[in-house]
Amino acid sequence: MTVMTIQCWVSVPSHHVPHRPTLHVSLPQTPHKVSETCSPQSSTRRTVSLSAISTIFSVLVFSNNTCRSNPTNSEFFELQGSGGVKALELRTGTGDFPVNGDQVAIHYYGRLAAKQGWRFDSTYDHKDETGEPIPFVFILGSGKDPQSKKVISGIEAAVRSMKVGGVCRVIIPPSQGYQNTSQEPIPPNFFDRQRLFTTIFNPTRLANGEGSTLGTLTFDIELVSLRHQ
Repeated sequence: MTVMTIQCWVSVPSHHVPHRPTLHVSLPQTPHKVSETCSPQSSTRRTVSLSAISTIFSVLVFSNNTCRSNPTNSEFFELQGSGGVKALELRTGTGDFPVNGDQVAIHYYGRLAAKQGWRFDSTYDHKDETGEPIPFVFILGSGKDPQSKKVISGIEAAVRSMKVGGVCRVIIPPSQGYQNTSQEPIPPNFFDRQRLFTTIFNPTRLANGEGSTLGTLTFDIELVSLRHQ
């Protein structure tokens, strides 16, 4: 309960001429959280944004959001022509849809279903010399990044369905995920790469018929920007 104290002082002139009392109000000083102002460090804001959205989605069912051609709004749906990639939009973008040939930049969190949702990589772990996170960049439709490294097709399918500024969670089946150890995006840390690939390409488990689950991936993706080539 907030207690408000009001103190009044009435000044009356000595010659007793009618005078309107002056009311002085003292209110308790309540600390307020100061809102963050806009900063040129937009990637920092995106870190908070994508992280918050991902965390909230873990405990809530999102509704009233639609990816392109999403018929149900509140359920994962299969992206047309994606080979089985399923998506659910977490935040509607306000920019353009990318097209083949565009250079796109994304931030992501990548998780591996076979390791109880182990987060094997995130662009927010990739820092430049100033400590800012570096987005992952590739040419849509080419299947390659600027260094001509092959990008997994499930990532391309997801980005093609999004608008700039949007965030989607996608479930990528093994057939649209990592087919070999040279595909991008991959963790920069050697031990994370080893753990990722020894799980996906485990020969014993593959021989036991577990291939349909070993390589299933979950990516939370934010389409940061695009540039027409």
